[in-house]
Amino acid sequence: MRVSLDVVPAFELRQYVFEGLPWLAVDANLDEILAGGYSVSLFTSWTDLGIDQVWVKTAEEVGSYFGATPATEARNPVPGAHWENCTEQLGVPGPSGDRLPHFRLGFTPSGGDELQSEYIVPRAHGAEALRELRRLAPVVSPLLLISELRTVAADTLWLSPFYERESIAFHFTWKPLAAEVFAVLPQIEAALAPFRARPHWGKLFIESAEELEAVYPKLPAFRQLRERLDPTDTFRNDFIARYGM
Repeated sequence: MRVSLDVVPAFELRQYVFEGLPWLAVDANLDEILAGGYSVSLFTSWTDLGIDQVWVKTAEEVGSYFGATPATEARNPVPGAHWENCTEQLGVPGPSGDRLPHFRLGFTPSGGDELQSEYIVPRAHGAEALRELRRLAPVVSPLLLISELRTVAADTLWLSPFYERESIAFHFTWKPLAAEVFAVLPQIEAALAPFRARPHWGKLFIESAEELEAVYPKLPAFRQLRERLDPTDTFRNDFIARYGM
């Protein structure tokens, strides 16, 4: 087996946090907002207030961002969580490996005790998908710690949610309320179904094996490969069996 790595020289990034980005600005400029840095994340509770925080990781100095207010102190994207757990902000330059993660190595990430879901749609349908999810705010918001929107480049990995699609990911960090969360997932999946949303394999979803095959075109090929390489089901588990993989 051979592996080729496409690497670049070490580089520095700055991290800025902006607060209070109105939905009107998001509706009008979503693609530009998400393309405004080396990495951009939008954190929201899906309330009428809009995007709570915009995290921009960039090599450039940034003083303003689509009408949002620059944070004057370090922030944590999870409401009520300690900022000390997060990586350096306020535009201080540093190694990219220390700026690209939201949370510092060795500290509690996110809320530390939560459930998660994530659905990935083609980037071209991001604005439409966002509007559909906003309609679910009354049932989604009470169960959330926070939600994150981000874009991801296409890849060629068979079972990747980003397989051959420039994508926008809608992530949900839920409160530890499993029954309530599973009750709302069908509404989220129905809202995103017209956009051929792909669920993140490692997070909560309820789609059937047939529905997954419709959005993961290489799933049949994966099944054949798994059967050839593991004919005695040594590495098979309940999750793989549930989806006929």
